[in-house]
Amino acid sequence: MKTLDQIAAELQGYDPNALPADAVDEFLSRLVEPVVQTERVGLFDALDRVLAADLIAPLSVPPHDNSAMDGFAFAGSQLQAGQALALRVVGTAYAGAAWQGELGPGQCVKIMTGAVMPAGLDTVVPLELTRIEGEFIQIPADALRAGDNRRLLGEDLMAGQPALLAGSRIGPAALGLIASLGLAEVTVWRRPKVAFFSTGDEILSLGQPPREGAVYDSNRYTLFGLLKRLGVELIDLGAVPDRADSLEAAFRQAASMADAVITSGGVSVGEADHTKAVMRQLGDMAFWRIAMRPGRPMAVGRLQQAGRSALLFGLPGNPVAVMVTFLAFVRPALLRLMGASQTQPLRVTARSEQAMRKKPGRTEFQRGIASRTADGSLQVRSTGSQGSGVLRSMAEANCLIRLDHGQGNVAIGDPVELLLFDGLI
Repeated sequence: MKTLDQIAAELQGYDPNALPADAVDEFLSRLVEPVVQTERVGLFDALDRVLAADLIAPLSVPPHDNSAMDGFAFAGSQLQAGQALALRVVGTAYAGAAWQGELGPGQCVKIMTGAVMPAGLDTVVPLELTRIEGEFIQIPADALRAGDNRRLLGEDLMAGQPALLAGSRIGPAALGLIASLGLAEVTVWRRPKVAFFSTGDEILSLGQPPREGAVYDSNRYTLFGLLKRLGVELIDLGAVPDRADSLEAAFRQAASMADAVITSGGVSVGEADHTKAVMRQLGDMAFWRIAMRPGRPMAVGRLQQAGRSALLFGLPGNPVAVMVTFLAFVRPALLRLMGASQTQPLRVTARSEQAMRKKPGRTEFQRGIASRTADGSLQVRSTGSQGSGVLRSMAEANCLIRLDHGQGNVAIGDPVELLLFDGLI
C-alpha cells in the first residue's frame, strides 16, 4: 500500500495548494483499492451490487428458435419474388410447448409469440399481413423475406459466454438477464461500510432549539441521501463538536467500523478548529486547495485504527460545496471501492441558454436546469445564484454544468458539459 507522499510523487506537477480537478481524480484512483471480500446474494438483494466475477451463461437465451410475433410459420424457401403465396393452415403452435405435427409443401402453422418454431420452419408472416380464406392464408407478394420474424437460439446469449462482466453494477435489466439464465443467486463484492458525520460548534442537530450564530445541520442529510442512493452500508455518527477529545473519539470509532469515513467542515485553510490536527494525528493525510468552484478545500487520506485502515474524505462545510465535491470526487472513489469498473458519471453536451462568466485556471460546477428544445436538442440554463451556501438552487437543479479548467467565458449557444442528476443522485 503506497503512502500519500508516494502517490503524490507519481503525479507530474503535483501541488496540494493549487490542485486541478483532473489531478484529484488521478490521485484518488491510485489511493482507493476495491474491497476484496465477496458474498452470495439472492436476486432481490442484488440490485446496485457489483459483480465479483464474470457471470457465465449456463444456457442459451432464447433456448430455441422461436416466433417474434403472432402469425403463421412456414418454410421461407417457398417465397418467390413478385409472387403471392397461398398456404394451408394445419395446426397451431402455442408458447410453452413444442408443436408435434408434421408439415408438407404448401402448409403452415398458426404460431404465437414466443412459441418454439416447428422443425423445418424458419419464417413467420405477421397475422396482419395475411388474408384468411377458410383453411388457407394469402401472403402478398414481396411482403417479407425468408427468415423474417424468427428469433434464433442463443440470439440474446449463447451458453458458455459471459453474460455480465466482473465489475458490472447490477441494474434492473441485469436482474432480468440473470433471472433469464435460471440463476437465483450471484457473487458480488461486499458492500463497503461508510461512516459520516458533521463537525463544528455552530452545528445544530434537528430537535435542538435555535441559537444565535448556529445553523441546522443539512450536510448530514444530503450525505445520507447521496450515500443511500449509491448503495453502501451507512454508519451515521451524527454531529461532533469542535473539541479535540470529541473529534478524536469520533474518528477512532469511525475508523474501527468503516471502510471509508466522510466528514463535512473543518478542512479550510486557517480554520480555528481541531479537525485537521486530529486527522493528522490519526492518519496519513493530505490537505488540498483544489482549483475548482465551489468546494476548494478538501482532505483525503487513511486513518489507522485497531490494526486496520479506513479511507478518509474531509469535505468543505458549505452545503453546495459538500454535494459538488462528493459528486465530482468521492462518489467515483467509492464506486472504485465497491469494485465497479465504471466509476465516472456520464457527461452529455448541451447548448447554454445564457452567457456565463468563467476564469480559466479552475474547474467550475454550476447548478443548472436542462431541458429539450422544440427540435429535440438539449439546452441548459443556470439556476441563478451560485453561492456555495445556497442549497435551494441545488434542490431546483437537475444537473451540474461543468466548465473545464482551461475554459473561459461562455456565450449564449456555446456547448457545455452536463452531469445529469438522474441516475447520479
